[in-house]
Amino acid sequence: MTTPAKNTICLWYDGGAEDAARFYAETFPDSSVGAVHRAPGDFPSGKEGDVLTVEFTVMGIPCIGLNGGSAFNQCEAFSFQVATSDQAETDRYWNAIVGNGGQESACGWCKDRWGVSWQITPAVLTRAVTNPDKSVARRAFEAMMQMGKIDIAAIEAAVRG
Repeated sequence: MTTPAKNTICLWYDGGAEDAARFYAETFPDSSVGAVHRAPGDFPSGKEGDVLTVEFTVMGIPCIGLNGGSAFNQCEAFSFQVATSDQAETDRYWNAIVGNGGQESACGWCKDRWGVSWQITPAVLTRAVTNPDKSVARRAFEAMMQMGKIDIAAIEAAVRG
């Protein structure tokens, strides 16, 4: 028996925890679905035998999906931030999330179809907006503020001035 992680992220779903976990495992490296636990009795949002919790890992981060029902919704106060190395990787993750019933947002943010927020953040963007040269950081930041999905070439152009 595996010892559970000391700290695990618990994500609340309205019945989609297993589907979400399987999507994450198929989409992101170092991701997998572990145990699927069924309810031993009826609960407010389900019946005995329904999937209650799903253990999964997203890019090495242990998570539990709880099918808690509609009482609480996901919000942008929690997001997975995915550092990407190039435009192809950025496009792949963005398109997987948005193209699977998700929703585009601004500045590299999007939501999956279960309402979980994701920041698809190229490393070049992080370096640019934290550049010690404030004028470089400002130009990169201003360019990012105009974007949905991050365009690395546009960020690099902003850095060059």
